[in-house]
Amino acid sequence: MCEFCHKHGEGKKWYLQAKNYSDDLLSDQRRRKFIQDFVVPSDLTGGDFARMERLDKLPDFVRRVISWNVSRKMKKVHYGQVLPIEDIEQVFGFVNSIVRVSCICRKATVGNEQRYCYGISMVPDGGGFGKILRETEHSFYTAPDTGGMEARTREEAIAEFRAYEKEGLCHTVWTFVAPFIAGVCNCDSSDCLAMKSTLGYGVPIMFRAEYVAEANPDLCSGCRSCMRVCQFGAIGYSAAREKASIDPRRCYGCGICRSVCSKDAISLRDRASVAAAASLW
Repeated sequence: MCEFCHKHGEGKKWYLQAKNYSDDLLSDQRRRKFIQDFVVPSDLTGGDFARMERLDKLPDFVRRVISWNVSRKMKKVHYGQVLPIEDIEQVFGFVNSIVRVSCICRKATVGNEQRYCYGISMVPDGGGFGKILRETEHSFYTAPDTGGMEARTREEAIAEFRAYEKEGLCHTVWTFVAPFIAGVCNCDSSDCLAMKSTLGYGVPIMFRAEYVAEANPDLCSGCRSCMRVCQFGAIGYSAAREKASIDPRRCYGCGICRSVCSKDAISLRDRASVAAAASLW
């Protein structure tokens, strides 16, 4: 299991522990200020992307030191983990408030509001987290026709997440000063700062999922649809065998590849049971 499971989940999946969504955690003024600052427009992505590009030009030793320090800091304030749809459904099953909100990363990279992020809370109407969002709503939303936060039922949210899978978007869960969890998002490597940082620049700010995908060669038709939606470059194709295969060392266990497989040839295994991936987070 990832280190958060040991540290914040008592050896179980940390993001399935109700205590990590508790409104009581918002009594921490540092956490409240972090959330308030987070949702106010800034150079969040523009400045960070520029810094990442500069980092890419530094000597390897310097890059490794900076990467380690950035990851350590992010684990304390705003770190994420990839989740497959089954675990997203479990999260939506015990939270009492789900609202769709604007994605900070895409607001900066695309230039307008793209609502791929969801605020979640154990308390109806969002509790303290919802109150913070409403207080900063004028800053969080910039489009003149915005309707503000959009309340979602569990069924509506799950249906939307399944639709995002068809687009190849990867589900993630996020802390706002660990271990408090208040958001889930649908990310891609083009517009998400976390994925760009982790995959493109070697600065991890998100854990892999607790799973690894596996393709059954007896069922695989060789259509390669799974390759099209994989954000992590984990799927290869053998022209000789006309079959797809998944590299467990590259796989983040999001399970998105399953959503486009017409033969149900792909399944998820516990990461701990796959020797090549068990220690990769």
